[in-house]
Amino acid sequence: SRAVGDRAGEAATLNNIGGVYNDLGEKEKALSFYNQVLPLIRAVGDRFGEATTLNNIGAAYSALREKEKALEFYNKALPLYRAVGNRSGEATTLNNISSVYNDLGEKE
Repeated sequence: SRAVGDRAGEAATLNNIGGVYNDLGEKEKALSFYNQVLPLIRAVGDRFGEATTLNNIGAAYSALREKEKALEFYNKALPLYRAVGNRSGEATTLNNISSVYNDLGEKE
């Protein structure tokens, strides 16, 4: 994909590799792939893909017990899901945010 300049295809491949590492419990490796995806999808203007990747990064940080970092990425994903009208992604991200606050003991 890199040779032909297919940034969207490259992003999808890197995202899939990150997902495999995530499923294997290797969150740091997953993060390294997700972070490679962000500039590619931003370059092609894929806001839904960017939101999904930001959400994936947040989930990886949450699993690593880096809750503040998780919130940072969830809060970046949320307006993107809203901007593209993806209610499912918005709901998932809101649920993720509430789970982090629950974990932090801020249950109000």
